[in-house]
Amino acid sequence: MKIVTLAENTSVSEEFRSEHGLSLYIETETHKLLFDVGASSLFAENAEKLGVDLSEVDTLIISHGHYDHGGGLKTFMEINDKAAIYLNGQAFENHFSKRANGQAYIGLDQELFCNPRFIFLANDFVIDDELCIFANVQGQRCRSTANADLLMEKDGQLMADDFCHEQNLIIREKNQLVLVAGCAHRGIVNILDHMAINYDLQPTVVIGGFHLYNRSQKKPEAKELIEEIGNALKKTEAVYYTCHCTGKEPYQILRTMLGEQVNYLATGSRVSL
Repeated sequence: MKIVTLAENTSVSEEFRSEHGLSLYIETETHKLLFDVGASSLFAENAEKLGVDLSEVDTLIISHGHYDHGGGLKTFMEINDKAAIYLNGQAFENHFSKRANGQAYIGLDQELFCNPRFIFLANDFVIDDELCIFANVQGQRCRSTANADLLMEKDGQLMADDFCHEQNLIIREKNQLVLVAGCAHRGIVNILDHMAINYDLQPTVVIGGFHLYNRSQKKPEAKELIEEIGNALKKTEAVYYTCHCTGKEPYQILRTMLGEQVNYLATGSRVSL
């Protein structure tokens, strides 16, 4: 399995531009897939530099309904006319972030909503023997306090986002069981618990953001929460590749705790499993 980071907040070199967003290209024995498409067309620009042919992608999974993961949707559909595109059924609802001067819209482009290529999911969904999508993660362990600044609109009223629009991907290939998360708004520990309780599965590799940095307030989560998460991850046998919303300071704390069990993905990173 090959994982190439097409868009992330940082870059491995000046050759690749970065942005607040996430896009991963994952190549398995039977699939060429994308997990998220970043905030803009940047993922496509970097894909060309990295030798990734987006027209050959057969599957796209959008992790949740925030622009930094689905902002490149229009660009992708202009490049690729065949891939199945999986989103949660609530991904196109209106989502906002609290800012100093009010609320900013951070949802997906509403003009794309009626595109017939979208496959909207309400529950867990098995694509094939290799790919499975799951949502509706419960549990309150180690939840990010930064979620308090994220809102959704229901019946014309703004309220705390419940992240029912968030979905995760399981990839099975040979001896690898890979969990891919976007921002883990529901909490990476709760997502792992969900896999264990509902699927009796323990991933060998976990990839994604852990949402340990509050971008609106420009500050990381409390060290105590990060260490609590680190202690939970340390008890597993998985290797972690984190990125995007985890934040540099939280990552350094996790790296100190977990050592080589945790690594960082930046734009231009390549990982082979």
